[in-house]
Amino acid sequence: MNLGEQHFQREATEGDVGTRAVLTSPLTLEGESDVDYRAPNLLQRILSLLKNVSPGSDLTRFQLPPLFNIPKSQLQCYGESVYCVSDDILGRCASGESSLERFTSVVAWNISILRPLMFGVAPYNPILGETHHVSRGTLNVLLEQVSHHPPVSALHATDEKDNVEIIWCHYPVPKFHGTSVDTEVHGKKQLKLLNKGESYVMNSPKLVIRFFPVPGVDWVGNVTIRCQETGLEAELCYRGNSLLGRWANHRAIKGKIFMSSSLKTVYEINGHWDRTVTIKDISNGKLRVIYNAKEVLSGLKTPTVKDPKGVWSNESAVVWGEVSEGILKKNWEKAREAKIAVEKKERELVRERQAKGETWVPKHFTISYSKENGWDCSPNQKLVPPAPVVVPL
Repeated sequence: MNLGEQHFQREATEGDVGTRAVLTSPLTLEGESDVDYRAPNLLQRILSLLKNVSPGSDLTRFQLPPLFNIPKSQLQCYGESVYCVSDDILGRCASGESSLERFTSVVAWNISILRPLMFGVAPYNPILGETHHVSRGTLNVLLEQVSHHPPVSALHATDEKDNVEIIWCHYPVPKFHGTSVDTEVHGKKQLKLLNKGESYVMNSPKLVIRFFPVPGVDWVGNVTIRCQETGLEAELCYRGNSLLGRWANHRAIKGKIFMSSSLKTVYEINGHWDRTVTIKDISNGKLRVIYNAKEVLSGLKTPTVKDPKGVWSNESAVVWGEVSEGILKKNWEKAREAKIAVEKKERELVRERQAKGETWVPKHFTISYSKENGWDCSPNQKLVPPAPVVVPL
């Protein structure tokens, strides 16, 4: 068994005997994996790829060769940020005795869903109707690609034990700026504590991929978290690496928790989202840690196929299975051919629908769009069912 074969699981699924689900290990806290997927001379290859792209161009429709892909779909990356954890932060959100305690846990959860990313590689752009369905304990997570152009992803997760519901609608817009690619992540996340009657609404920071002077990937910008029922609000500012590369500023986060009505600050927030984050009680100056990235994001386990017959044919790990195998084995020609086949089939389906005058409708979500509010989605089912793919506890 070679190195690539040691780090993925390949399982037969219902129907097509040739169809396989390829599941790879989650990215680690350092943004790396136990397998380096990247091709050599990556920076030079990227600059060559972008040499004919004008600054300010929208890269939404830009197709990457497999050399620049990690063996995961973007849906899997979104899902992993929810179900790949080593600490039950969601449980603490639901069990907090006071509204302030619950809100603080929600802030910690919001920080936990940010993951370090590898420079020079990106996940696959999901095809229309692609799904990703995974369970971890009593938490069931379902994602669907509800639009391809523009690329809109929807997520629904429920935990009946903790009475928690999560609904996301993500719409990334990457733009090339000569020395960097900046991706605005539009849409909103909702975390609902059903037993408490509380709903928390939050946005996403911006993803910046820098080429010069030092190649790297950073989450930057402002995030707001609001709970209308309690009147609590948080403002978080994510800072990228400084030009001088000072470790003290690397992945720094600052912010505050305050009352919306009076704007009175209750807690000040400081730290680094890939290390520890503390809050300071303004009333007495006491500090305490609310988030420890090493505890939450260490020892992450790779999902496994528990019920092969239950895996859908449009599951991310199946759709991109052959492409992922090629990348893991660094067989770039096989990966390229497999990716072309996926994209060709997608274009054929589009032409068939157009010829019949059909409009594609998501299976698991109802979507809407307005100029004022952008894209939004609501799940068609109250609860997400248990998945055939599970994360070992």
